[in-house]
Amino acid sequence: MRRICVFTGTRAEYGLLKPLILRLCEKQGIVLQTLVSGMHLSPEFGLTYREIERDGFPLSEKVDMLLSSDTPAGLCKSTGLGLIGFGDALARLKPDLLVILGDRFEALAAAMAAMLHRIPIAHLHGGESTQGVIDEAFRHAITKMSHLHFASTEEYRRRIIQLGEDPKRVFNVGAIGLEVIEQLDFLSKEELEADLGFTFGETNLLVTFHPVTLEKQSAETQFKELLRALDQLTPAKVIFTKANADTDGRVINQLIDRYVSEHPDRTLASPSLGQLRYLSAMRQVDAVVGNSSSGIIEAPSMGVPTVNIGDRQKGRIRAASVIDCNPTAQDIVSACRRAFTKELKKIATTTDNPYKQPDTSWQIADIIGSANLSEIKKDFFDLPTSCFRGLS
Repeated sequence: MRRICVFTGTRAEYGLLKPLILRLCEKQGIVLQTLVSGMHLSPEFGLTYREIERDGFPLSEKVDMLLSSDTPAGLCKSTGLGLIGFGDALARLKPDLLVILGDRFEALAAAMAAMLHRIPIAHLHGGESTQGVIDEAFRHAITKMSHLHFASTEEYRRRIIQLGEDPKRVFNVGAIGLEVIEQLDFLSKEELEADLGFTFGETNLLVTFHPVTLEKQSAETQFKELLRALDQLTPAKVIFTKANADTDGRVINQLIDRYVSEHPDRTLASPSLGQLRYLSAMRQVDAVVGNSSSGIIEAPSMGVPTVNIGDRQKGRIRAASVIDCNPTAQDIVSACRRAFTKELKKIATTTDNPYKQPDTSWQIADIIGSANLSEIKKDFFDLPTSCFRGLS
């Protein structure tokens, strides 16, 4: 029996991994383990490990690593605590493979612990680029520590190979989160309104904004510009999902709470809507606004325009329904009004999603189940000299 451990540290990451976890549970010859940490265990972020329990998956190990501080020093300490806790947890679990998705500091600490234990890593969503955040470097670091790579587009697959990874271990399987959209039994508008205690209006927005951790302009400054834009878009109704545990994430969440208290008739905020309510809400809105990857990857498959603010997602492949704008109130308002047009709505409902492929979770589970995991040593794959002609 092959012990496969899936790491998850955030609500969004778990929602994406869920189809794969289901496939691993169903696959013969595999024993599923989970390593749960980060925001899942924090009351501030909704104690979302309970969602994993409700779905019937085992919580093999829980590692509490988050401190109350979201300063750079605080996140350094949280990462250190995670490395210590993951090291102990993996010593007990002894998995044959650790599955990691994405690029966050929690995932980096888990990857480091696995590497030190000589446990092979399967990495999802490598090769991507988010030039406005420190996660850009974390993602590529995890790639270099990983044994198997599951990219979401062919361009990202090529980039992983460019980092020196053996093409035989790099697979273009599409974005796993898009499977959920096909399989989910969405809440109706009436069911969602009753569940949230929120009434949709004639125009509605779903807003998620995370700190852009590599920019000189502060998260507070950028988010205040977004709030000024929302004032100008009145009477549009707004559902906020709160920021992650990044540097200055709590600053954004405090501003959200204040704004909602001042505009209770047209706003709602939640630390975690959960996958079903989040995607059900996405179906009902006129635009997804902010800088979350869900606006780049999931929203195009829902037929909803995206207003992508600033540089957090800069470098990612995007559908024609994604409108990029600067983090100023004027540009955000202009982009939202464009998203409300019939032209953009038509584009959103007819454009192909570049991240879409069939049977993503099945492809990953089959490769994980059959891959040779006995040799963790890797050769560096050098590109042909012809690839560098013309470069200075």
